[in-house]
Amino acid sequence: MEEALSEIFDGARGRVIVAMFSSNIHRIQGVLSAAARHGRRVALCGKSMVRNVATALDLGYMKLPRPDILLPMEEAESLPDRSVAVLTTGSQGEPRSALTLMALGEHKYIRIREGDTAVLSSKFIPGNERAIASVINHLYLAGAEVLHEKISEVHVSGHGSREELKAMIGAVRPKHFVPVHGDPRFLFRHRNLAREMGVPNAFVAQNGDILEFSGGALSLAGKQSVGRFFVDGKGMGDVESFVLKDRYKISQVGLVIVVLALSSTTGEILYGPDIVTRGVVTEDGSEVSIEEAREIVMKTWEETGIEARKDLSEIQTDLRRALRRYFNKRLERKPVILPVVMEL
Repeated sequence: MEEALSEIFDGARGRVIVAMFSSNIHRIQGVLSAAARHGRRVALCGKSMVRNVATALDLGYMKLPRPDILLPMEEAESLPDRSVAVLTTGSQGEPRSALTLMALGEHKYIRIREGDTAVLSSKFIPGNERAIASVINHLYLAGAEVLHEKISEVHVSGHGSREELKAMIGAVRPKHFVPVHGDPRFLFRHRNLAREMGVPNAFVAQNGDILEFSGGALSLAGKQSVGRFFVDGKGMGDVESFVLKDRYKISQVGLVIVVLALSSTTGEILYGPDIVTRGVVTEDGSEVSIEEAREIVMKTWEETGIEARKDLSEIQTDLRRALRRYFNKRLERKPVILPVVMEL
C-alpha cells in the first residue's frame, strides 16, 4: 500500500487528502513515510486522528520520518499545494466527519478545491456504501480527483489473517476466549480457531449478553437490552414504535385535519366542516380545492344514516375513507386524514 501511496504523492499536482481509520497506526506510518519521501508535510485532521498519533508516538509505536513532518492544520492553506498532505478521518462517509465537512466546504481550515486528490484508504464497510458514494460525489463536485479501493490499490486489510490470529492466541495462551467485532460468521470461525489451539473456554457472545467470570469459569449470566434508544424531549425510550411510524408517514405525505361539531341532541352540524392541511397543498391550494374537499365531507355526512350519525367513530371512519379517495384521485397522494368530530 505504501508504494501505491508513494505513486499518488508523486503524480498529484496538488494537495493529497488521505482518509482512513485513525486506529490503523501501521497505515498512518505508511502515509507519513510516503509523504516525507516526496517532500510533503502532513496535517492531521479529526480528533481521534490527532489523539491516536500522539499516543502512538508517546508509546514508541510510531516514528516520524523527519522532525517537521507534522503540520498544524491552520497552516496548511499557507503552503504550496504540492508540499501538503492531509491525513483525516471520515473514510466511511460519516455525516459530520472531517472529510465530509471538507467536501461540503464547511470545514474550518480545509476546503476541497480543483487539483486536490482525495484517497479513501479503507474498505467500504457493508451498509455504508450510500454515505460513502455521497461523499465521493461531493468531492468530485468540489474539483478533486478521488481514488478508492474499487479503482486503485489504496487499501490493504488491517485485519489479521488466520495464521496471525493463531500466533496471537499461541502467544497469549488464554484460558477464556470471546471474539469481538465482526459478523457472527466471523466470530464463530474465530472461536473455532481458538478451540483448535487448545483454549479450554471459547464462547461467542451476542449483543446484550452478560458474561460472568467467577472461580475460573465463564458463564452467561443474563441479557441486557441493547440497540437504538430514542430520546424525545424529557422522555427517553418511552415513545412507542407506532408513534414514530406516524411521524414518519406525516413527514412523507402530509396531514389533513377535518373539524366537525355536532349537536348532542339533534345530531345536526353546528360548526364546520373546517379543513386544515399541512404538507399537502400550497398556501393558495392550487393543486386541490379545499372547497371541493368540504363538499365531499358534506356529501358523506348527508349519505350517513340517522342511526349511524349517533356513532362518532363511524362518522370519522366514513370521512377518512371519502377524503382519502378524493386526495388520491386529485393528487395521487395518500395524506394522513385526521377527522375530529365533536358533540356540543
